[in-house]
Amino acid sequence: MRSNLLALGAIALWATLAAFGVALSQVPPFLLTGLALLVGSLIALPLSGFQLSRWKVPLPTLALGVYGLFGFHFLLFLALRHAPPVQANLVNYLWPLLMVVLAPVFLTHLTLRPVHLVAALLGFAGAAVVILGGAEAANNVSGGSVWGVSWGYVPALGSAFIWASYSLLTQRVAAFPTAAIGGFALVSGLLSLLCHSLLEPATPLSGRDWLLIVVMGLGPMGAAFFLWDKALKLGDARHIGILSYLTPLASTA
Repeated sequence: MRSNLLALGAIALWATLAAFGVALSQVPPFLLTGLALLVGSLIALPLSGFQLSRWKVPLPTLALGVYGLFGFHFLLFLALRHAPPVQANLVNYLWPLLMVVLAPVFLTHLTLRPVHLVAALLGFAGAAVVILGGAEAANNVSGGSVWGVSWGYVPALGSAFIWASYSLLTQRVAAFPTAAIGGFALVSGLLSLLCHSLLEPATPLSGRDWLLIVVMGLGPMGAAFFLWDKALKLGDARHIGILSYLTPLASTA
């Protein structure tokens, strides 16, 4: 029960992520990802008793954390800029479905049942409908389209795979304290800002931009990670993945 409540808390926060991404669409994706993750990393300070030593993890675990936090958010914000936001968000939220389907691949002690396969087919069919249904809207989105379908759906699907695989792979690495998520966010944020300085134009931020970034960093790109990690540690990844089917509904609403 506790793991479900923690997962629901993360889901409630993630329901606001796409809305923040759209509201901050004028901020370059590397810059937005970097600043929000740095803000989110601060939550780990009180969790670790302000002892940074509790953030220390083996290098492969740190690499996995950067893969999840940096890769997922960069691709999501990229998708929201190059595809109709609602449709891109729904494709991104295939990750709960992918988490269930991929569970036996990454966690060999789990197996798939026919109902899981049926759900997977329905989910991917729904994603196809979303993409094709958004083809007309894609023509009005910056970045162009291929055969009437925005290429922005590609990073949306990539972000879904990254978060699903990250969530499952955290079950395979050596146990680490939830406070170590702060280190994942810190390194991911610094990497994002480095990419911004090398690849994106300097962009001034308004007071409104800073306010939204701080709230986003403390919520869907901060507290949500810690709640999610704790939920995965206490519960069954496959069951939590099924519970996460609520995410696209809440986010779209």
